[in-house]
Amino acid sequence: MTRIGVISDTHLRGYDPELTKRLAGPFAGVDMILHAGDLVSLRVLDCLEAPVVIAVAGNMDDYTVIQDLPAKRIVDVEGKRIGLIHGWGPPVGLAARVAAEFSGVDCVVFGHSHRPMNARKGGVLMFNPGSVGRGLIGSGTVGLLTVDQEIKGEIIKL
Repeated sequence: MTRIGVISDTHLRGYDPELTKRLAGPFAGVDMILHAGDLVSLRVLDCLEAPVVIAVAGNMDDYTVIQDLPAKRIVDVEGKRIGLIHGWGPPVGLAARVAAEFSGVDCVVFGHSHRPMNARKGGVLMFNPGSVGRGLIGSGTVGLLTVDQEIKGEIIKL
């Protein structure tokens, strides 16, 4: 069994030790962390503590992030395929837009809307962890995926 911490829309301009502290509990012992974009700065990746950290670029990321990270990727975990992408456009229809970017995946992890989602659509787990921030533009959530015979998702309130 593989446990994966999922985060998106951190919108930070650099390393933030407070983020590392906030994630210590929910991401304790994870095998991997996926970041679904809008880091803003690559230094945000230094806040994520796991043996493997994989990220994609989002629409609000600075030039260095866009140069270093792809817009989408597929991550293979225990024979399951996870599509990782940020997303674009209005929240309405976002899940369908990002799902259309992948074929043959078991799960699509995305961000952009700041709205958590943990739902199966046509046999594919559509998973959005929401955003770390709280208040008007954030949900104050992250996610956890468990990969075994199938992929299961959980939204975690910070």
